[in-house]
Amino acid sequence: MRPHRSETTDQLFGPATNIGGILRRFQQKGSAVSRISDAGRRGVATEELRRHNLSAVLERLHLGGPLTRSDLASQTGLNRSTIRDLITELRSLGLVVESPGTPSTGPGRPSSVARVSGRGAVVVAVELEVDSIAVATIGLGGRIFTETREAIPKRNPQPEELVAQLADLAAPLIAELPEDASPVGVGVGVAGVVRRSDGFIHVAPNLGWRDVPIARLIQDTLGFDLVKVANEADMGALGEYRRGAAVNSRDMIFVAGEVGVGIGIIHDSAPMLGLSGYAGEAGHMLINPRGVECRCGAVGCWETEVGEEALARRAGIDLGDGAAPISEIVRRADDGHVGTRTALWELGRWLGIGIGNLVNILNPDLVVVGGFYQQLYPYIAGAIELGAKEVALEAPWAACSIALSELGQSSVLIGAAELVHGDLIADPLLLVEELATTP
Repeated sequence: MRPHRSETTDQLFGPATNIGGILRRFQQKGSAVSRISDAGRRGVATEELRRHNLSAVLERLHLGGPLTRSDLASQTGLNRSTIRDLITELRSLGLVVESPGTPSTGPGRPSSVARVSGRGAVVVAVELEVDSIAVATIGLGGRIFTETREAIPKRNPQPEELVAQLADLAAPLIAELPEDASPVGVGVGVAGVVRRSDGFIHVAPNLGWRDVPIARLIQDTLGFDLVKVANEADMGALGEYRRGAAVNSRDMIFVAGEVGVGIGIIHDSAPMLGLSGYAGEAGHMLINPRGVECRCGAVGCWETEVGEEALARRAGIDLGDGAAPISEIVRRADDGHVGTRTALWELGRWLGIGIGNLVNILNPDLVVVGGFYQQLYPYIAGAIELGAKEVALEAPWAACSIALSELGQSSVLIGAAELVHGDLIADPLLLVEELATTP
């Protein structure tokens, strides 16, 4: 089965592997398994074990970096010969490469060093923000080939317009990939309430969207069957958890400020998504009943106190004059402008109050601050702590720390790539099955 594409996108983007279709086929095998013989059951069990072991090895290399065969045997509990066979198979898939190990003074030959091939499964990672769109090509191991960001030319663009802009940004990035690179799909983080199962946006208030089948629009335009869409803050949390400030955390919250504010939650080392993937819309929790009306229709949402517009309003900056508000606010604060510093303190206090509430509810060990809050942090850190202490209970607050994003503007993009890579890593043999069914 070839990827869904039009003639135009085929010329622009070249071949793409239909891993999404294979995933669906593999997931549908369960009913057939229940009818096979005992011998067949043993065969299926062996096949599932093989797939599990391939996944375990690839995941360790993807997240942990280069490892020797000895390291892999120690970490997985598998014997050396099994590791050798698994590495050989992953090499045949183009997902892993091996190099000779460093000679040692001890007896025997040095163990070979395995690492993921960044070219083996490249994801087109996308961040759809209210005022900007970012695109990157990211391979296994978090290797970023190219990254670009561009302003959205008008407020509340139509979905088709934004997807067309995405295609224009993605085409040269894909063209610049090495000839042996294999683009496999698209991962998208978007500022909205997203149904992950099919990439359907129910509402994106700050974009002015309702009921938008964004995954299907991207499939039709870019030509990849595998398109996964999720809330941008969830992707920021995933990026920081996999490759940033929260690598050693089990329960963390990612809080990012843009036009609004979004949070992503990792609970017990897994994303906390809720029944349909809508959990984490903390930007619309009521925090100031005497506040202003939000785009969602409610009054006093958290983002109306800590979003970009709220900060610009307090700092006396007109968002309509073409100025970049955060850069201008940082400049004024650096110059000691009293009104600007007061506005920053007020934003920090409201941000802290919201964080304190979340600490009471979720009891995280870490809160990672990203988005434009990262640029403002030297001026708002004290106010955040003060606001959080106003509402947080002593015990959960004492167990929690606050850290800045280590990935900066790339956190959502890296998380979006991890979302797609997760499917491949869960079952690397899906790639083999796809190649076998492609004419």
